[in-house]
Amino acid sequence: MPRATLTDISRQAGVSPATVDRVLNDRPGVKDHTRAHVLQVARRLGYIPGAEEPPLRLAFLLPQGTNTFIQMLAAQIEAQAPEGTQTRVETFEGFDPGALAARIAGLNGTVDGLGVIALDHPLVREAIRGLCAAGVKVVTLCSDIQSTPRLAYIGTDNAQAGRLAGYVMGRFLGRGPAKVALMAGSLSYRGHQEREMGFRQVLHEDFPALEVVELREMLDDREKARAETLALIDRHPDLAAIYNVGAGSYGIGRALKDRGLAGRVVLIGHEATPGNKALLLDGTMDAVIDQNPRVEAREALACLTAALRGETYIPIPPRQHMIFRENIPDE
Repeated sequence: MPRATLTDISRQAGVSPATVDRVLNDRPGVKDHTRAHVLQVARRLGYIPGAEEPPLRLAFLLPQGTNTFIQMLAAQIEAQAPEGTQTRVETFEGFDPGALAARIAGLNGTVDGLGVIALDHPLVREAIRGLCAAGVKVVTLCSDIQSTPRLAYIGTDNAQAGRLAGYVMGRFLGRGPAKVALMAGSLSYRGHQEREMGFRQVLHEDFPALEVVELREMLDDREKARAETLALIDRHPDLAAIYNVGAGSYGIGRALKDRGLAGRVVLIGHEATPGNKALLLDGTMDAVIDQNPRVEAREALACLTAALRGETYIPIPPRQHMIFRENIPDE
């Protein structure tokens, strides 16, 4: 194989040949993070003889709380971290855009790649832009942030998921009048916005007699979900169904059981977590739209490592599965 050239390094590193020349000849005028990035590419391409390629530094920022799906995703990321990487998973307070933006900005110079489930907020978008400008590869997970130079979005089509929930809800309830409520973790997440939009669209198009009476945010917290559901039932004792856009279905299920409404109020939610599987089995929950955390972790890791090694990789979107009591998956 022919030896790599300055042009090869320039192309792989995304900088000019003049910058590569200054770095390799230890001349001034290059920022520290750019110098480190160019040297890393030069080592990887074998331009610097005898130099060992340092491990790729990957970080994943996931919201903290009682969201079991996030815990499953974190476990899969750690289990599938490839050799030659230093992969760490960190959590953040999931509904504070300022704190999240500061965490993202603070990663500059300490990581080569980042995967993040992030709020779609101007502060967060700007922090991601800054990290990408410093040469860090970024992928968004589960909920996308557009208008940023992120490498890819790894997750399901959330608008489609909402439409699927609306269609199944309509088929459960029929076309007659009925009251439906929406529960969301936080509409600061684009993914939750898109699910709500898709759900409302299908009801408007195909089931116009179904009335969305309320939308409540639970911050993906089980106890808050239970309290919000109890208040919702008190306000609408004739409530026919609930679509839970985010996490917290366990708390919703507890509230329905407390009021003797389990199996009477239709409940549709997301993710085949152990808690949601139990709700499906006892009839409290009617359907779950699942995205496989194992697949999302695999695709995020593959996408980041390929990009950092100068390779092309097109991530495979995770499939959405509608889970009922009769087809609960093993994993």
